[in-house]
Amino acid sequence: MPKVAAQGKIIDCSKGAKLRQVLLQYDIDLHNGQSRWINCRGIGTCGTCAVQIEGAVSEPNWRDTTRRSLPPHSLMQNRRLACQTQVLGDVKVTKFDGFWGHGDNPVWTAEGEGGQCE
Repeated sequence: MPKVAAQGKIIDCSKGAKLRQVLLQYDIDLHNGQSRWINCRGIGTCGTCAVQIEGAVSEPNWRDTTRRSLPPHSLMQNRRLACQTQVLGDVKVTKFDGFWGHGDNPVWTAEGEGGQCE
């Protein structure tokens, strides 16, 4: 059973589970500032659930790649959309600042709080 490390929590989940659902189920907020109210709810169009992931996850699908290719995201950043990512093994997750999670400063890391949310 894969383990997800995020915001100082270790969460067991089923292999193939969507990362967004796993994190939200354990009260880990994927959205910065007002994006928690106006996000796309997991269909992959807004990009506000972008996170950095270390570990075994699914390959990016077309929604993930398309959204991250548009500003303010960049395919050069090591980010993924949590709503489009399946957990395949143990992972560590970091959330960055910026409305879309595109910033350079961690809001939280796998180990715990890493900064302040906008």
